[in-house]
Amino acid sequence: MPSSAPLPGRRQRRFALFAQLVAVVLAVGAVVTVIAEGPGGHPAADRLAADEIASLPPLVAAPLPPSVSPSPSEAVPVPSSPPPVLRAPGAVPSAGTGGFGYDDRSGPVLGRAGELRRYRVAVESGSNEDAAEFALAVQAALAGPGSWVDSGRLRLQQVPGDAPRDFTVYLATARTAGRMCADGGVDIRVGGRPYTSCRAPGQVIINLDRWRLSVPHFVSAGVPLSVYRTYVVNHEVGHQLGHRHERCPGAGRPAPVMMQQTLFLNGCRVNQWPYLDGRRYAGPAL
Repeated sequence: MPSSAPLPGRRQRRFALFAQLVAVVLAVGAVVTVIAEGPGGHPAADRLAADEIASLPPLVAAPLPPSVSPSPSEAVPVPSSPPPVLRAPGAVPSAGTGGFGYDDRSGPVLGRAGELRRYRVAVESGSNEDAAEFALAVQAALAGPGSWVDSGRLRLQQVPGDAPRDFTVYLATARTAGRMCADGGVDIRVGGRPYTSCRAPGQVIINLDRWRLSVPHFVSAGVPLSVYRTYVVNHEVGHQLGHRHERCPGAGRPAPVMMQQTLFLNGCRVNQWPYLDGRRYAGPAL
């Protein structure tokens, strides 16, 4: 009969496996002790403060190899992107002081070639808006890609408030915008209230109501406020550059930037740029 006693080789392998298990247990115990005490032996010394935790970037699950599919109970949620801002929160002042503060910085030259036109940026006092922030939004709209400088025949540059300039971009409350536009021969009222923005000689006047609230048909379609802002700057600056209103070229097509998208789309799709794919995009004259 074969013997039931373990063979010498088998006994040695069992002893070696036992020794490895003991070593692993001791190592884990040492790691747990270090984590519990923290650096220098002080308990919980490596915990992050609440404000430090809040500043950490969100965790994103690392992709699994193609051959591995997590079960529903093991799936790790990945944070989704926040929804776009459609309207700025908070009350919008309907009137300010009538005086303006200027962003006193010089901006980069926008565009690669052509005539250089200089503009300054002003925000009405009492509008609760920051001139520097408004100036950056205006610069982003005019820089493109897709803006008027893409023609290759025009350059634009922001200059300080007291510098020589070709025009000024104003952010004004509805009441002040209505007065300034009327002085320039433009009636921006809808339903008796100053509603749209306008261009008067040497003045691009952006209505604070539209800057903060966009327009209902943009909001209902989920169009981000930043898109409307880019559109309204390029539209009114387009008037300053000599362009007139245009119509929708066909249902489903992008709206020309010189179309009055603040009032209607007439079957066109929202578009904030005068140049698409490097070419001037326009519609029939209104």
